[in-house]
Amino acid sequence: SADSPEKSASGAGTRNLHFQFCLQQALRMKAAGLLTLIGCLVTGAESKIYTRCKLAKIFSRAGLDNYWGFSLGNWICMAYYESGYNTTAQTVLDDGSIDYGIFQINSFTWCRQGTLQEQNHCHVACSALITDDLTDAIICARKIVKETEGMNYWQGWRKHCEGRDLSEWKKGCEVS
Repeated sequence: SADSPEKSASGAGTRNLHFQFCLQQALRMKAAGLLTLIGCLVTGAESKIYTRCKLAKIFSRAGLDNYWGFSLGNWICMAYYESGYNTTAQTVLDDGSIDYGIFQINSFTWCRQGTLQEQNHCHVACSALITDDLTDAIICARKIVKETEGMNYWQGWRKHCEGRDLSEWKKGCEVS
């Protein structure tokens, strides 16, 4: 179901999960919904969609477990509800900015898309946030948590993860 962590360790069905996630995102959006759906369909063939356990291992190795007091479960849950674990997810917002990658990091404040108005607090090109190498995305997400004092930046985290028992998100993933 869309409200629980993906249980598949093999990654089977991830393309269907990706489409379902894209459809949910498009339906939630107003003006940008169609653009979101088109973007998801176009990038669907090229995108890397991680499994829950693969991300748990990557996030653990990157030191995200208990970073600023947020357990690994918080990070895995947030990534699921922000992007469906899709590294190339892009969401066009009503203000014209774009949320990029597995953490849906916004182009106006955190990365450089090419316009002069951007703040680029992470000192990174937005395109670096939509690759299979999650290094830049993780560094930027850590900066967001540190500078905004928590995970409240992410709406998916606030709605679905905050204040909940998130131990299931890393269960069976061979991480401590």
